[in-house]
Amino acid sequence: MSAKVAFIGLGVMGYPMAGHLQKSGCEVTVYNRTIEKAKRWQQQYQGKFAKTPKEAVKDAEFVFVCVGNDDDLREVAYGDEGILAGMKAGAILVDHTTTSAKVAREISNKAKALKVEFLDAPVSGGQAGAENGLLTVMVGGEPNVFEKAQPIMNAFSRFSQLLGPVGSGQLCKMVNQICIAGVVQGLAEGLHFAKKAGLDGEKVIETISKGAAGSWQMENRYKTMLANEYEFGFAVDWMRKDLGIALDEARSNGASLSLTSLVDQYYSDVQAIGGGRFDTSSLLARLDALHDHKAKPQ
Repeated sequence: MSAKVAFIGLGVMGYPMAGHLQKSGCEVTVYNRTIEKAKRWQQQYQGKFAKTPKEAVKDAEFVFVCVGNDDDLREVAYGDEGILAGMKAGAILVDHTTTSAKVAREISNKAKALKVEFLDAPVSGGQAGAENGLLTVMVGGEPNVFEKAQPIMNAFSRFSQLLGPVGSGQLCKMVNQICIAGVVQGLAEGLHFAKKAGLDGEKVIETISKGAAGSWQMENRYKTMLANEYEFGFAVDWMRKDLGIALDEARSNGASLSLTSLVDQYYSDVQAIGGGRFDTSSLLARLDALHDHKAKPQ
């Protein structure tokens, strides 16, 4: 589907997402804080790059954003050279950053005053999902705006769903991260137990993955976990950012997230042993480190 598109933020997710948009027939202009990466993207995909967000979004029908956090989003959205300073009335701003629901509503209100439509649309599927165009998109906003944006998002997603008004996409992403945290901790403890019990971890997983214990995390991470390799996905530093957002929201809405709070602390332990850039399956590294510490003679 052809459209004039801008993409702001060329990290491990945004870079391939923007590439899929260009390959789908859209006319894409990108902006990245580090201009060298924008130039590299241009050379790889034969798109265009701009030196400011305002320049990138000029004349765009759709503007996609994928940056780090609430502050990063505000930085590219506001100001004389920001996204909102350059977008035309009637255009649609789609934010794929994982942020708080609060900042999604804030930017939506500022966009509305400029007659710009807004969707908060965090994604799941990780770097591999972005590279393969198989992301899941969780969306908050108006139905008519979602209907216009969905065919464009199909360039890099396999499923997208409107979940309610602005902020709903971010709230759904919080649910996603809450669920992942508990599953990964369970898998880490299971593999740790298997090791301590003298079982063959490969055979254990081959057996139990066929039943009710099976999960995406088990299928995609158990081999690297058993090999003590933790460079295959979403980093612990980013997971802590996401869990912090969920825990803040829970304090507001009264939800009880005792397990999530505990796993967040376990991830802080992983950071303390130098694992901030490990992937989220590194909860097993924490358990192994605890065991090694206890096993050392005092």
